Amino acid sequence: MTDNRTFLLLISGNSSCEEEHILSFSFSKDAYTPYTALSVRLCAQTDSFPSPTEVKFFVMGHLVHHGIIDSTASEISGGKRILTLTSRGFTSLLCQNQIEPGLVTGVSINSLMDSYYTLPYVTHEDNSDQSSYIYVKNNSSMWDGIVNLSYKHYGTYPYIRGTNCVRITPFETPASFVHDNDNLISIGEKFSSKRLISHLHMADMGGEFGHYELESPDAADLGIVRHIFFELDKQFLNDPADALVYCDKFASRAFRQRFCVYKGYCGEDVSDIVSFDDVDSQRIAAVEISGNHAMITTRLSVYYDKFLIL
Repeated sequence: MTDNRTFLLLISGNSSCEEEHILSFSFSKDAYTPYTALSVRLCAQTDSFPSPTEVKFFVMGHLVHHGIIDSTASEISGGKRILTLTSRGFTSLLCQNQIEPGLVTGVSINSLMDSYYTLPYVTHEDNSDQSSYIYVKNNSSMWDGIVNLSYKHYGTYPYIRGTNCVRITPFETPASFVHDNDNLISIGEKFSSKRLISHLHMADMGGEFGHYELESPDAADLGIVRHIFFELDKQFLNDPADALVYCDKFASRAFRQRFCVYKGYCGEDVSDIVSFDDVDSQRIAAVEISGNHAMITTRLSVYYDKFLIL
């Protein structure tokens, strides 16, 4: 933590420039999204800084984002230069780099992250626990491999801690935050069934359907009818039926949510612990911060779904 300021740090090589005149911003990180995301609109204080290649964003002194610049737009309004910028964390590169397809044996998060590409600023938890194998499908990204490894080891979905740290296990020493109702702007809940699948059908080794089937009670209870058919998933050759279970869990991600909104930002991160209203010591699954020149607000969400996340 630096101080209590909210500012954007533009970086180009060894040079950097602070921009404090933030007109508005939106930041988000989510347990199921492999990168942080930032959108900022500001009144630029300098015209001479070279084209930036990366950005850091601090909210009330907390570094929440360090990433690649996806887009910039500049305009002159009222004699001032207004800059609009969007950025994703460096872990987004995990989705943009493919790995060689085939069977990879004796793999851990350490070996998977350290043996392929060196991605700037991307780190990972130190974990040498090995899986017997992962199967890398054609056109699979590094993130796909991490997802497969995380599920095989722990039944979890990987997530980003801090700005660019990949984790597949719960953070060992999470901070705890308690928000009293009197200090909250709002509390609420959210329900989304748009991804639920009612029936999953997977082919066997011979390409025939009928052997591997799964019906989702959540979808059935809601009267949802969505059938999908897919080839045998070689990522689950040791237990083909588990491929159906994984697909059902993935389709139910963030199925039910509870959230609270408060003024300011206290430094919460994904996998920290939060209590508010009747939510008691739950792991944080999403952090969304937005603000303008007048006020900053934070929305914290906890998820209730089929994944053993965080």
